[in-house]
Amino acid sequence: MAPRLLGSLAAFAAFPVYLAMRGAPSAVEVAAFAWLIAPIMLSWFLSRTGRYEGAHVLSSLALAGLIMAVAVTTGGIESFAAVWLVVVPLEAALSASRRVAAFASLLALSCAGMLILVSQLGWLPVEESGAAQRGVLMAFGVASATLYAAGLAFGAESLARTSVSLLSREEERYRLLARNMSDVISRHQRNGAVQFISPAAEVMLGMPVAQLLAHGLFDRVHVADRPAYLTALSDAARGDVRSVEFRLRREPVGSERNQVDFIWVEMRCRPLEQDPGRDATREAEVVGVMRDITDRKLSEQTLDQARSAAEAADAAKTRFLATMSHELRTPLNAIIGFSEMIAQEQTLMLGPAQRKEYAQLINDSGLHLLSVVNGILDMSKMESGNFEIASEPFAPRASLMHCCNLLALKARENGIDLITDAPQDLPVMTGDPRAFKQIVLNLVANAIKFTERGGQVSVTAAVTGSQLTLRISDTGIGIAPDDLKRIGAPFFQCGKTYQRRHEGTGLGLSIVKSLVALHLGEMTVQSRLGEGTAVTVKLPLVYTPPQVKPAESKIATLTPVLRQELHNELHNEPHDDLQDQPAPVKKSA
Repeated sequence: MAPRLLGSLAAFAAFPVYLAMRGAPSAVEVAAFAWLIAPIMLSWFLSRTGRYEGAHVLSSLALAGLIMAVAVTTGGIESFAAVWLVVVPLEAALSASRRVAAFASLLALSCAGMLILVSQLGWLPVEESGAAQRGVLMAFGVASATLYAAGLAFGAESLARTSVSLLSREEERYRLLARNMSDVISRHQRNGAVQFISPAAEVMLGMPVAQLLAHGLFDRVHVADRPAYLTALSDAARGDVRSVEFRLRREPVGSERNQVDFIWVEMRCRPLEQDPGRDATREAEVVGVMRDITDRKLSEQTLDQARSAAEAADAAKTRFLATMSHELRTPLNAIIGFSEMIAQEQTLMLGPAQRKEYAQLINDSGLHLLSVVNGILDMSKMESGNFEIASEPFAPRASLMHCCNLLALKARENGIDLITDAPQDLPVMTGDPRAFKQIVLNLVANAIKFTERGGQVSVTAAVTGSQLTLRISDTGIGIAPDDLKRIGAPFFQCGKTYQRRHEGTGLGLSIVKSLVALHLGEMTVQSRLGEGTAVTVKLPLVYTPPQVKPAESKIATLTPVLRQELHNELHNEPHDDLQDQPAPVKKSA
C-alpha cells in the first residue's frame, strides 16, 4: 500500500504541471491520472470501513477500467494496453483472498472478451498510427506490464518474508513459554487421546513426550481416577470448562526403579476454539493445563491426620475423664464413708464384725485405687519410652500356672470354668518375667470379667518355631466389629461409657499390647459379638533388645524428687506383689 500511495501523491502533485504544459488532457489521459490517484481514495475507503477485500476489489476494478479505456482507443485486443490484463489477477493475489483473486481473474477474462467482441464488431475507432508506432507502443506496454508485475512479485515476496518472520517470531514466543512453563499444556481428542503435549511433561513425568502422545498419557492415569479424567474431557468437548484432580504414574529413577510412584495433578480443560473454515463434522477437541499439586495433597493429608489425631486425643480425654470419674470416685466414697463410720463407732454402736467388714471394704477400695494408679503410671511409662525390659531366663509354664491359680477363685465365684493347658516340656525363655505375668493376668482377668456365668475360659500355651504362643479364649459377650478395630487404645472400652456393665479403666489391653510390642512379639484379637473372644500372643523365646536407643523420656523433664517418687512407684516390690493378687470381690454395704 505504501508504494501505491507514494505514486498517487507524486501523480497528484504532477497533474497541475502536466496541465500547464500539455493543455486540456484527453479522455485516456484523464483515466490514467484517475487510476494513479485511485490508491488515495482506496486508502480512505479502507480506513473508514476496514474492509480489506473490498479495497482490493475496487483496486482491481480501477486497473481494469484504465486498461479498457486505453485499449479501446488504441486498437482493442491488439492494443499495447491489453497485456496489462494479466496484471489484474496478479495484483489481486496480494490480498491473500481466494474470492478476490477469483473475482479479479473473471474480471480480466471478461475485459479480454469484451475487447475481442468490440474488435470483431468493428466498433473500434480508426487507428491512425503506423506499424512502427504500434510496435513501440506494444514494446512499451509489455515492458511496463513486466515491470509492474516484477514490482508485484517483489511485493509478494516481501509480504511472504514478513509473514514468515512474524510467524517464526510468534512460534518462538510460544515455544519459549511452552519450554519454560512448569505447567503442562496438552491438546486432546474427546476420548482422551493426546495430539500435543508441552515439553514440561518430561520434567513432570520423567519420560519423553513422544511416549505420552495418543493414549500414552491415559495409560499413566491411576485406574481409580480414569473415569473422572475422561468425564472432564468429554464435558469440556461439549463446551463446558472443567477442572479435575487425578493421579499420574511417574517414571522412577535411580534406586527407585522397583517402586511405583504417583503424583497428584490438577487439570483444567476447556474446548478448543473452532476455526471458521473448519469442517463442522470433525470431532471437538480440548485444551488442558496440568499442574503438579502433590505438595498440596500431602499438606492436606497431613492436616487430615493432625485433625484425626486431635479428635482421637479429645475422645481419649473424654473417655479418660468418664472412666476415672467412676473408677476413682466410687472407691474414694467407700473409703471416706466407712472410715467415718468406724471413727464414730461409739455413737453408732458398731460391733467387732461390722468394724472388720468395714475395714475390709476400705482395704479393697484402697487396693482398687492402687491398681488404677499403677495401670495409669505403667501406661504413661510405656508411652514415654522409659519402660525398660529386665531380661532374664524364666520358666513360662510356672508363671502361667501361678497366674491362673491366682484367678481361679474369682472364676469360681463368677461361675466360670477356667481351663489351663500348658505342656510340661515348655522350654525356658528369656524375657521379663514380671511383664509376662502382667500379660497373662490382664488377659485372663479380662476374659473372666466379660464372660457370663456358666461360661468357659481356656488358656493354652505352645511352642511354634522360635516363639511361645499363648491363646486365651472365652465364651463371653464378644466384641462388635467397629469396636474390634479400636481394641488396645488407651482408656477404650467396648460399648458406650455411660452404659458400662463392668468396672475397669480400659488400660488392660493397652498395657498388654505395649508389653508385647516391647518384647518384639505379636498380638491378635479375634471376636464375634455374642460368641466370645480369642486373644493370641506370640513372644520370642529369646528376647534380643533392639540396638536403637530409646527416646528420651518425658519424665526426665520432671524435678528429681518427682522422678524418684515415680521410679519407686513403678519398681518397688510391693507393686509387683499387688499385681499378682486376685481382683477383690466387692461387697455391698
